[in-house]
Amino acid sequence: MPPRSTRRTAQSRRRVRGLDILERLGNRLPEPMIIFVWLIGLVIVLSVLLSLAGASVIHPDTGEDTAVRSLLSGEGVRFILEDTVNNFVGFAPVGVVLTMMLGIGLADKTGLLQALIRGTMLRTPAWLLPYAVFFVANNAVIATDAAFLIVPPLAAMVYRTLGRHPLVGIISAFAGSSSGYASGFLITANEPMLAGISTEAARILGEGGPEVTAVDNYYFMIASMIGCTLVGGTITRFVIEPRLGLYEGEHTVSAEPLTTSEKRGLSAAGLFTIVYIGAVIAAALVPGSPVRGEGGDVTTSPLLSGVVPLLFIYFALVGLVYGVTAKVLSGGRDVVEKFADAIGSMRFFIVVIFFIAQFSAYFTWTNIGLWISVNGADLLLAMDATGFGVLLGVIVVSALLTLLITSGSGLWAILAPIFVPMLMQVGFHPAAVQMAYRIGDGSTSMITPLMPYMVVILGFMREWDREAKLGHILSNTVPYAIGVFLVQTGLFLAFYAFGIPIGPGIDFHLE
Repeated sequence: MPPRSTRRTAQSRRRVRGLDILERLGNRLPEPMIIFVWLIGLVIVLSVLLSLAGASVIHPDTGEDTAVRSLLSGEGVRFILEDTVNNFVGFAPVGVVLTMMLGIGLADKTGLLQALIRGTMLRTPAWLLPYAVFFVANNAVIATDAAFLIVPPLAAMVYRTLGRHPLVGIISAFAGSSSGYASGFLITANEPMLAGISTEAARILGEGGPEVTAVDNYYFMIASMIGCTLVGGTITRFVIEPRLGLYEGEHTVSAEPLTTSEKRGLSAAGLFTIVYIGAVIAAALVPGSPVRGEGGDVTTSPLLSGVVPLLFIYFALVGLVYGVTAKVLSGGRDVVEKFADAIGSMRFFIVVIFFIAQFSAYFTWTNIGLWISVNGADLLLAMDATGFGVLLGVIVVSALLTLLITSGSGLWAILAPIFVPMLMQVGFHPAAVQMAYRIGDGSTSMITPLMPYMVVILGFMREWDREAKLGHILSNTVPYAIGVFLVQTGLFLAFYAFGIPIGPGIDFHLE
């Protein structure tokens, strides 16, 4: 049976009027599937109207005049009929989510995660927990999008085991993971990908343009991580947790002492983890190893680009080791059933993601996204801003466009050929322009219903509160979005004002 509703009373929570209004408005939105059906219809109508109006834009990369295409034209109808299945199975979050949930699901269904929480994580001081969750989530993007699947459910279990509201853990971990795309002390697969796009954009002005590397934003990312963790943890403690109040659901997580078999299982899982990490590190260090990149580079290697399969293998095997050692699994049939249970919990996501995939494909194919982005950037240029105001404009435009185009690398691929060469001509280093984009993107990705993982987070929330709706997510992530935006923009201004390098040997201006 699903847990009963966790409706909150005025006595059990602190009222924040503005957030309450946002929550009520958000909860009036229909189910996510219906929202995306409407959006698909809107894209179809817009594509027809803009196509009839002759709307077009000069592509910033190719220089070609790119027209908005109608989905009701002969070409558009063929695209819909021929590519619907490919749009779905080729949509990146589908493979990432299902692959990760297979591995994590086995680790969860065998009881490994709950035993780990009871044995270790519960020792975290109560006041420090919000900061610890945000810090871990912020740096979990080393696992790329899998961070949204790993940290939120774990944080929920930690909070519930400590007698606190599990949705606080889910929401804060979601916000922390979203902000992690512009902060953190770990170099992830995101860095070389964005740097490659920036480098190509810089070459629009000539082959001798500066090269942006994976560590060119590193100093600022570390400072941003500290700032985001402090502001994120503080928002959790003094805004979100008081606002949600006490959890009134029937869903419980045991905080009893570990049994002998659980301790034995955790010991075996810990030993396996050491061996697995050691094997991965050894493979990365061996000269000529297939997991190393060209010239032995690790930041552009299969080790980072293949982090999802590596995590799947780890979670599946560590769950298997724990299950066998703790005598939870007795045969192959048990393993299959645990896998099936894990995928079964994702049925809500699979239904909704089909429509999200179609919307994303239609939005891209029609060139509406390109048309909006280029015209938005042109508006910024018309303002003729100078100095830090230009970078602030990049931050604001990126934050607004992220509400429409939620693929971080995809949006940067559109904006980089516009912003990078333009700002280079007034003396800004491409890495500084890239960092400005990342600040805007990382702050608002957590508050757009168009983000594919918003559906996953809603699914996690409904495991604890069957009445959770989009309004609950939006109203509680807005404070984080504002806080992250202000602290990162403030830090960026401080780096600019005091001439602090944003990465090794990287200043704001070209020499």
